[in-house]
Amino acid sequence: MENIPGLYTNPDPVTQDYIFNHTMLRVRDPKVSLDFYSRVLGMKLLRKVDFNEWKFSLYFLAMVKELPAGDDSAVSTFTAGLSGVLELTHNHGTEENAETPYHNGNTEPRGFGHICFSVPDIKAACERFESLNVPFQKRLGEGGMKNIAFIKDPDNYWVEIIEA
Repeated sequence: MENIPGLYTNPDPVTQDYIFNHTMLRVRDPKVSLDFYSRVLGMKLLRKVDFNEWKFSLYFLAMVKELPAGDDSAVSTFTAGLSGVLELTHNHGTEENAETPYHNGNTEPRGFGHICFSVPDIKAACERFESLNVPFQKRLGEGGMKNIAFIKDPDNYWVEIIEA
């Protein structure tokens, strides 16, 4: 690979066992967000952790064929060993807001951009999203990058859709 400023090309060998585990998104209403990520995108809920004293709950989802078996400790260990986990954080009471109180990162000031799912057939996936009334930020074939699409989750976070 070409020399890219800031890129360290000889990482410490100990880091080779590190796993990029999860990304966290704050959600206004977990019922609506869980429906989107499980029904629309096919993710499975691995575990839920409530922190009632601090008034928030965590929902860990991933694209897995089977759900882990065992007690909470075994499920926690399984979840921590995965790559590509989505953590939805619900601050209790936000579901009572008419709109999401969270910034999606794509309006000023810009920051966080999107998460991405790869699908085996992007045209079929986009047709399915359309039939489910999922809002699009960018439809397949639009703009300069015609081979990708962006849909929006219930909190207006962008979800990029690419073909594997």
